[in-house]
Amino acid sequence: MRGETGMTDTETRDPEASDGEPPLIAGYDALLLDLDGVVYLGRGAVPGAPESLSRAAERGVRLAYVTNNASRTPAAIADHLAALGVPATPEDVVTSAQAAARLVAERVPAGSPVLVVGGMGLRQALRARGLRPVSTAAENPVAVVQGMSPDLSYPLLAEGVLAVRRGAWFVATNGDHTMPTQRGELPGNGSMVRVIATATGVEPVMAGKPEPPLHRESILRTGARRPLIVGDRLDTDIAGANRAGADSLLVLTGVTTPLDVLTAEPIHRPTHIAADLRGLHRPAATPVRDGSGWRCGGWLARWADGRLHLDREAAAADPIDGLRASCAAVWEGVGAGRADDDAVKAALAALDG
Repeated sequence: MRGETGMTDTETRDPEASDGEPPLIAGYDALLLDLDGVVYLGRGAVPGAPESLSRAAERGVRLAYVTNNASRTPAAIADHLAALGVPATPEDVVTSAQAAARLVAERVPAGSPVLVVGGMGLRQALRARGLRPVSTAAENPVAVVQGMSPDLSYPLLAEGVLAVRRGAWFVATNGDHTMPTQRGELPGNGSMVRVIATATGVEPVMAGKPEPPLHRESILRTGARRPLIVGDRLDTDIAGANRAGADSLLVLTGVTTPLDVLTAEPIHRPTHIAADLRGLHRPAATPVRDGSGWRCGGWLARWADGRLHLDREAAAADPIDGLRASCAAVWEGVGAGRADDDAVKAALAALDG
């Protein structure tokens, strides 16, 4: 795993340091945070998230809540966060709807009609960019923008199909196939987009993660010079960070499992791993080379004979440290490839032992 944090001498004397080591957050001026699976699940907060983000704000770190979810307005999202005890204003929320609206506004004249296949959050974002949301293909939209909405209807999807067939530019807020909820993973916008794409043969331009527009919107809004991108999904949050050349923190409170991260291909490998957002205020715990293996906390991981070997050397060793050491060993062992599930599953059992 990448371990460079770019800390200055002042940061290495951070008052929150543990055993002389600064907390992970000390190397960054902004957190670009995913929401679903990171800050909340459904309507409830992820344990430790409100307190961790309040501490980050107290340090002067800029918080931006960057979400592929385009169904709600920034004000509604900020109200939800505030009710959970998370410091947030509408200006702190950056949605894929806003990224999509900027993308369209940079291409078409102000006042242009845009067919909205989505909810109020998407309509509001388009209006804020000087565009005119419409609901039918008969209004000759220059673009069709699709975003997730829980009440998305067949008639509206049909209007989108008609408009795209007539030449309207097809843009989607994001391509997430699923979205995490307290009930489990449900179909996401990426699944719904397939209706228009299949019916027209036209693939949409994606505005959300892992594509650049949403992170570009976030950087423009925060003015961040050294952001940390925080998420729970390898294919959106982490891939987007790697494509942008930014550091990332994977938290295991959403959809990604230890097996997923161990077998990740290079574009999906995070800089840091933590159980949840409380990891921001603990040392980064970067694995270090030890002979033919990698050591982190009370764990030693080696890649040998095409398999992961993991030893717990202290009874109270933190399983997250074991995962960090394992990732370093596996990723070095497979290089630009990816490990097979069977090559790591047996060793993973040690993390639960």
